[in-house]
Amino acid sequence: MFAIFKDHLDQQQKTVISQTPLAGAINYTLNLFEGLQTYLESIELGPDNSAAERAVRPVALGRSSWHFSGSPEGADSSCAMYTLLQTAKMNHLDPGAYLNHILDKATVLVDLPYDAQAWSALLPWRFKPEDLSWQDRAEFFTSIE
Repeated sequence: MFAIFKDHLDQQQKTVISQTPLAGAINYTLNLFEGLQTYLESIELGPDNSAAERAVRPVALGRSSWHFSGSPEGADSSCAMYTLLQTAKMNHLDPGAYLNHILDKATVLVDLPYDAQAWSALLPWRFKPEDLSWQDRAEFFTSIE
């Protein structure tokens, strides 16, 4: 189907007047044609970037509210947290339960000598949704009093 489409574009490119919007669209498509087919090589990829756009939408919507992070370090921290939580969502995890779990583990790891393997075990793709469950609310609130 893509081969037929490309052949059609190649034929149209020869007949369309070069300074028209249609010619521009044909040239644009032909210039990107190899990249347009990339998703056919991998089942994980889709023909569009909708998933990526949905992942960054909360950040884009909140940008005016969080206009300044206070410092470059604050901006780096915000970026890391957004990335971590969006990756958790993409891995079908409850972001709150995931964050609760990893912060609990991180409080122990931070006091130990650095261990890259231990920290990487906290990355979202290492968990299944059933690995993470919220504590009973009453138990949770009792534990923080």
